[in-house]
Amino acid sequence: MAKRIDAHHHLWRYTAADYGWIDSAMTPLKRDFTPADLLRIMESAGIDATIAVQARQTLEETSDLLSLAEAHPFMEAVVGWASIASRDFPSRLEDFASHPKLRGLRHVVQSEPDDDFILGSAFNRGIDALLPTGLVYEILVYERQLPQVIRFVDAHPDQIFVLDHLAKPRIREQILFPWRERIHDLARRENVFCKISGMVTEADWRAWTDADLRPYLDTVFDTFGADRLMMGSDWPVCLLATGYAQWFSLLERYTSSMSEHEREQFSGGTATRVYRLAETAHPYQEATLS
Repeated sequence: MAKRIDAHHHLWRYTAADYGWIDSAMTPLKRDFTPADLLRIMESAGIDATIAVQARQTLEETSDLLSLAEAHPFMEAVVGWASIASRDFPSRLEDFASHPKLRGLRHVVQSEPDDDFILGSAFNRGIDALLPTGLVYEILVYERQLPQVIRFVDAHPDQIFVLDHLAKPRIREQILFPWRERIHDLARRENVFCKISGMVTEADWRAWTDADLRPYLDTVFDTFGADRLMMGSDWPVCLLATGYAQWFSLLERYTSSMSEHEREQFSGGTATRVYRLAETAHPYQEATLS
């Protein structure tokens, strides 16, 4: 049986100062979430391995996640943070070069006050420096920023990108346009992959149904296809709207009529290829995605 991978989760030791984005509506998240907590619930969802993703924009957190991944074999990769737009980014990147579990970087572009931030020369210079490393860049944006994302991706045709959370469509309002058309456009770029994660927290937390999510799931499966999609929990943030096992059960229901190959790619094959989880060599040693 193919390995089942949770391609997107977070870990933290909570403090209000470090996690200011956790507001008064998110009280359940105001506590520590550790690898031990995650390991206890993975079995209930049939998850074999995970990819940890940054939740703070600090080098300290990136180092902490890499240390945790080293200590916990089920954490097979880390998507960390570094100041991609800074002039010292290449040297900062070298600081992590010896760690085999660093497989990607992410910047919280959705929170930048300028929607054109992702098109800035300094940020794009950093992405150019990222290419020789073989590391993935994860795109975290709101749906309104998709036009800028498309221009950004076109400037880096050889870089591997992963779109987080379907670019956060307006599921709560059941609005598909213009998100659907822009996703169709973005998916034409074969160097872009997509994580199906973070959907329930874009829906009505207390009243969402499978049917609310279906048009958005249909869109990404029709455009990207299972070979370019991967499943992620967005745990613990998902706990605001659903349980860990419940989220993966929903995805199993949705994909139940698909072929075995499609289900295996979506549930772990795509993540294994994109993040090269089966490889023992450090990503700096091989920059192509086969």
